[in-house]
Amino acid sequence: MNQLDITFTALADPTRRAIVARLATGDATVNELAAPFDMTLPAISKHLKVLERSGLISRTRRAQFRPCHLERHGLDAAAEWIEEARRVWQERFDQLEQHLSDIQRTAQDGSRPATPRREGSGASVPARTGHASREPDE
Repeated sequence: MNQLDITFTALADPTRRAIVARLATGDATVNELAAPFDMTLPAISKHLKVLERSGLISRTRRAQFRPCHLERHGLDAAAEWIEEARRVWQERFDQLEQHLSDIQRTAQDGSRPATPRREGSGASVPARTGHASREPDE
């Protein structure tokens, strides 16, 4: 499993996401993190171990306390992946919107739609209609 998978697996649980959100406001002890949850301290500790193994949090020792600290760099890779996916999908939606506008304009004025082009290829791509084209019978 790569680091991104480990990060998303750790964040898949709502309790762990709530812990990460709490730690975004500052360091906290296990008891402070456990307070809003109806679960045992050992259960909270298991969640903290998952977050620690994923690199999202770290624990330090201050006297008898072991406060948890959010490791922001652990979230950076996930945020970058999400941003790249968002950018790709935004481009695709923009292309779809343009294509639908072309179809609508064609339907209104009877002109032929522009042939879509694949990004970066410079070559025209025939519009897909969802059915096989046939040569007319003579």
